[in-house]
Amino acid sequence: MDENYFKTGLENRKKVVGAEYVEKNLAAADDFSRPFQEAMTAWCWGFGWGDDAIDHKTRSLMNLAMIGALGKMNEWEIHCRGAIKNGATVDEIRAAVHIIAIYCGVPQGLECFRHARKVLEEQGML
Repeated sequence: MDENYFKTGLENRKKVVGAEYVEKNLAAADDFSRPFQEAMTAWCWGFGWGDDAIDHKTRSLMNLAMIGALGKMNEWEIHCRGAIKNGATVDEIRAAVHIIAIYCGVPQGLECFRHARKVLEEQGML
């Protein structure tokens, strides 16, 4: 593993989803899951998020669309909070959910709206 990717990834991951969340996940990692946590931090957050080609808010909105398409709603909520930290507005999150509904189906869009409402309410944005 490229140590620079891990260092950059750790910084990006903490900035987007929160230091407490990241530290909790890393602390809970054991011999079985630690290699995955480290590789995911380096690959996703270091390599994938480590350049300036796309700003973090756009990457967050892209993540919402892709994770919503996959129906991984726990991760969707985590990344919705991250999108808010990266400056995404209620209107932008709504637009991302509209795209999910158009391309992935209305039931999945409705599911994303339910989870978006939960996150937006807990963040005091609704």
